[in-house]
Amino acid sequence: MALDTQFIYKELLTSTAALGILCVILPIVVIRLIWSFTGSPSRVIARATTTEAVRQPVFILMIVLGIVVNLLNAYIPFFTLGEDVKMLKDCGLATLLISGLILAVWTASTSIADEIEGKTAMTLLSKPINRRQFIFGKYIGIVQAVLLMYLPTALWFLFCIYVKVPYDGKEGGKTDITGMECWSTMVQTIPGIVLIIFEVCAMTAVSVAISTRLPMVVNMVSCLAIFVIGHLTPAMVDSGALGGKLELVEFMARLFATILPDLEAYNIQAAIATGADVPPNYLLLALLYTVCYSGMAILLAFIMFEDRDLA
Repeated sequence: MALDTQFIYKELLTSTAALGILCVILPIVVIRLIWSFTGSPSRVIARATTTEAVRQPVFILMIVLGIVVNLLNAYIPFFTLGEDVKMLKDCGLATLLISGLILAVWTASTSIADEIEGKTAMTLLSKPINRRQFIFGKYIGIVQAVLLMYLPTALWFLFCIYVKVPYDGKEGGKTDITGMECWSTMVQTIPGIVLIIFEVCAMTAVSVAISTRLPMVVNMVSCLAIFVIGHLTPAMVDSGALGGKLELVEFMARLFATILPDLEAYNIQAAIATGADVPPNYLLLALLYTVCYSGMAILLAFIMFEDRDLA
């Protein structure tokens, strides 16, 4: 009976890991299918944008930041009385989210807004490339750069969790920690990483839309405001805007919750930190929401960029 239970548990962990990998691969497959309809110019622009983003100092800086922060969190005690692994998960996911957002918004600003202001986009669009292919290629290139940045940092974060479990157990006097416990704790963090990728993809689409009209500084400030409001509006709507006493605040909260992305839906750090299992349906619904909202943001970018004077 014990062998059957261990086998079922191992299969469950393997299925969870496979689902997390699927949620990362599926957007790439969708991108490939869309590329088949948009033509080669979008692929060329996406490849050039990814190459440009990788060569930026901020790309290396975000990778180094993620590795160093997670390394320090793995060995510096949090003095949480045996809950250091939970703090490591929480801090590591927050580090991945912040680094991904910084890279996405920075690349969108330098790759779109700066090219428009520097008249580089006008030279590029003089070739047989339309404006929709230009915007879509930029978005895909930025997403690819973020995924490349997440590849080493996310793997390192998972490795730190695997090492932290026995390290924290020894400090608490536990010597019977098995590799299966370390593996299960590491696998339970994968859905949080997947949702962070989805959130960054949605914010990248918003940043691309803003970059078609506004310069870098305004874009970064606007994305920061959208990020904060996107996490606060669901709580304000659910609470009835302070008991319904402020109707204007409640109306604005519902308006922002309708227009802006529901970023709080991606926030499951509390569940991940406590070791709770994330249902597969939740990841699939989050993927569907990300695709739909990103698509609407890119369509808005098409409209805003279509009549933009580049001369």
